[in-house]
Amino acid sequence: MSYLFVSHDLNVVRLLCSRVVVMYLGKIVEIAPAEALFTAPRHPYAQALVAAIPDPARRGEARPRLDGSPTSPIDPDPNVCRFYGRCPKGADICTKAMPPLRAVGPDHFAACHFALSPDGGTDER
Repeated sequence: MSYLFVSHDLNVVRLLCSRVVVMYLGKIVEIAPAEALFTAPRHPYAQALVAAIPDPARRGEARPRLDGSPTSPIDPDPNVCRFYGRCPKGADICTKAMPPLRAVGPDHFAACHFALSPDGGTDER
C-alpha cells in the first residue's frame, strides 16, 4: 500500500515518509529516500528547505538565503532552469539548458547541473 502525502512541513514529512519528492514551480527537482534527502540534499532548493528546519543543534549557524526573484510560474521557459534567479549556484548553463533529473546516488535523483560536482562546478558530460 502507498500513500501520497503532500506537505510543506518537512518535520512531518521526515517522520511519515520513506521517500520524498521535492518540487519547485511544478517541476520535480529532487527524489530521494527520506534519510538521504534530510542528511545530504543535492538540489540547492532542497538544501535550503532542509536548512530551514528548526534545529537547536544548528543554532547560530548561517542558513542559505534564497535571494532574487522566481521565474514566471505561468509560462516558464522550458530551456531555463526554473530555480535560476534564486539559486546561489546559478550559472550561464542554467539559462541555456533545463537540467535533467538524473541519478546522484542510490535511488537518489536531482535536476541540477551542479548536483554531482563536489567542487561546485558543472557536471556536464
